[in-house]
Amino acid sequence: MNKIAMPNYSVNVNSEIGELEAVILHTLGSEVENMTPENAERALYSDILNLSVAQKEFDQLYGVLNKITKVFLVKELLEEVMKNDKVRTGLLSNICTNCTDPHLMEYLSGLDNFSLAGAMIEGVPLSRDSLSRFLSDQRFALRPLHNFFFTRDASVSIGKRVLISKMANQVRDREAMIMESIFDFYQPFNTSTFSARPSDPDFDKVSIEGGDVLIGRDDLLLIGIGARTSPQGVDVIVEKLRDQKATRHIIVQELPTGRESFIHLDMVFTFLSKNECMVFEPVILQPNRFKTIHITMDNGKVKIKEEKNILETLAGIGFDLKPVFCGGTDDLWQQEREQWHSGANFFAFAPGKVIGYSRNHRTLEELNKNGFEIIPASDVIEGKVHPYNYKKCVVTIEGAELSRGGGGARCMTMPVRRKKVDW
Repeated sequence: MNKIAMPNYSVNVNSEIGELEAVILHTLGSEVENMTPENAERALYSDILNLSVAQKEFDQLYGVLNKITKVFLVKELLEEVMKNDKVRTGLLSNICTNCTDPHLMEYLSGLDNFSLAGAMIEGVPLSRDSLSRFLSDQRFALRPLHNFFFTRDASVSIGKRVLISKMANQVRDREAMIMESIFDFYQPFNTSTFSARPSDPDFDKVSIEGGDVLIGRDDLLLIGIGARTSPQGVDVIVEKLRDQKATRHIIVQELPTGRESFIHLDMVFTFLSKNECMVFEPVILQPNRFKTIHITMDNGKVKIKEEKNILETLAGIGFDLKPVFCGGTDDLWQQEREQWHSGANFFAFAPGKVIGYSRNHRTLEELNKNGFEIIPASDVIEGKVHPYNYKKCVVTIEGAELSRGGGGARCMTMPVRRKKVDW
């Protein structure tokens, strides 16, 4: 009698385009709506979202991915790992360290794991049993994680290991804590984590987020530096990888600061196929003040030099990519409008098969000109078509509301495992 092969969910990601075998999502909950115009900026939003509309749009992303791969949900994973008392106790201790409400630890400790996972993500209201707390303008003793549906940012699968991000803003630190616990203790992932540590040089200047880290090949990373990832954050990765015997490359791209649509590299550059990428031309290709740096690591030795741009640097190491232009090629204003709404932020679930927002019409037209069939998410979910029946395709999800949160399909997906790409 033949044994049925069990699915393998061990972490292994060596590209941005390999066929997706497992991914982590976080479905939107009350944490998204527990926001006002007054605190939206502190929560890293420029607008407040309508939860019911955003949920319907997110359900399209979930529905498509659930048709083609294994989808893990953050809340379910968190509940599972907290069955380990060590994990539960450690998370509670870390979360309540700087809490101003003396009742928070007692309250959280009394919750079952399902309720506790919800509270850690959705927040806990401030008790009003002292005059100072009664008069406080704070609503929450434990703030909601408004940004957690952007699961990409708090961790990065690099090969068989996972980098736990050091978030640029303290309001997101708990996301990284949760993801570290999941990857350290959820057995099927079979991985180990690494991260910046207080003993690292310039630790207080280190920040690195997953939206800035792209896995080109098993020997290549692309990392953006700017508002969310610092040069010191890149140094942490270099130090972790420099002793490996194989030659490795890191291409570092400076990003504009001061505009939230440029917060991560994947807002201006993403991989589409073995030989195509999506670019926001004004940042990636036009001559400007934003530097492109090539770091080469070979048997512990590190060499650093400045290059012209990402594409020429990639070509120099045998990785030729044709650019497809966010917003088309004719109108800079349209390029800027569509980039603002995550028009460059595509998520590849197989070579030449990607997911993005339907609202970015000119970007989709440009993809169609380059041989990508445009498929509505509803057709995939209802079983009318299957993406793998097409050589190249874009599955489009509605994103009028989600895009106002400041991210796209890549931002909302954390790959756990991909098949090897036959380059």
